[in-house]
Amino acid sequence: MTKHHFCTLFDSNYLLKGVAMIQSLQKFSPGAHVHVLCMDDDVRSVLTTLGIADLTLISLHDIENAALLVAKANRGPVEYCWTLSSSLPWYVLDTSPDIDFITYLDADLLFYSPLAPLFDEIGNASIAIIEHRFSERLKNREVNGRFCVEWVSFRRDAEGMACLSRWREQCIEWCYYRLEDGKMGDQKYLDEWPDRYASCHILQHPGAGIAPWNYSKYRFGKDAFGNIVVDEAPLIFYHFHQFQLLPGRKFDRLSKFYTLECKEPDDVYAAYESALTHTLQGVRAHFPTFNKGIKPRGLVSGRRFAQKFLPDPVKQFLRNYVRY
Repeated sequence: MTKHHFCTLFDSNYLLKGVAMIQSLQKFSPGAHVHVLCMDDDVRSVLTTLGIADLTLISLHDIENAALLVAKANRGPVEYCWTLSSSLPWYVLDTSPDIDFITYLDADLLFYSPLAPLFDEIGNASIAIIEHRFSERLKNREVNGRFCVEWVSFRRDAEGMACLSRWREQCIEWCYYRLEDGKMGDQKYLDEWPDRYASCHILQHPGAGIAPWNYSKYRFGKDAFGNIVVDEAPLIFYHFHQFQLLPGRKFDRLSKFYTLECKEPDDVYAAYESALTHTLQGVRAHFPTFNKGIKPRGLVSGRRFAQKFLPDPVKQFLRNYVRY
């Protein structure tokens, strides 16, 4: 059995989502090893106590060099996390010469079926990325990046390492939450990869990378065994952008920006809510007062209002400097 390596990063406000993602990943990719960049001490403490198998915990001081510390000083928290999305897989490959292939994952994903079809599709490619696949209504958002940094894979070969090293350097130099001179965060750098790198594979599986910005394009259902399918293909992973946890084990799924066009796929979200509830129970068994990432309803309602009505410059400030 091939042992796949993944990496992700999150702080304590994303810990419940990160743990749910890891547990679903390991369920559907047996033997998967996950390298977690702990963005604060609480993440390391909780993950150490939970004792999840096949985890390597990385501290910020392990990965931060002089260049990253300079970047950290002039970027907001969100922007700095994006800056690190390229440095993390580079660090794993640099410090673990036995690892031949690494995949970066966002923490707010959940896996629903085996990942084998994705690795079969990637084959011997040096790089693997996935498109946003925006719905027709949101096609104009592609100006911010054709590809989504939710799944990005690199092989330890000349082309894979050249791509990863270049991306890392670009993100350290510039990674901000704005569209400027053909750049946007960490993601718009990926636009050139298919033309620049001959062995860059764009994932095509219809069940990968479903998200609020594209779910309206797909038909959801269940197969004979009760598994969720997307256009009759197995749902492999969903990206829970905007999802918020509320007190009392309640949830706020999405803003009306998305749901007015088309209601979210209920079975997909119900499974995520169940996974997060289970994760919270597991964490509170060791840390009874753990409450990180659970937002007051009024604060979430205010955020939804801001997403809908505030001017873009104000929203940009809130995204970076206000902890929701």
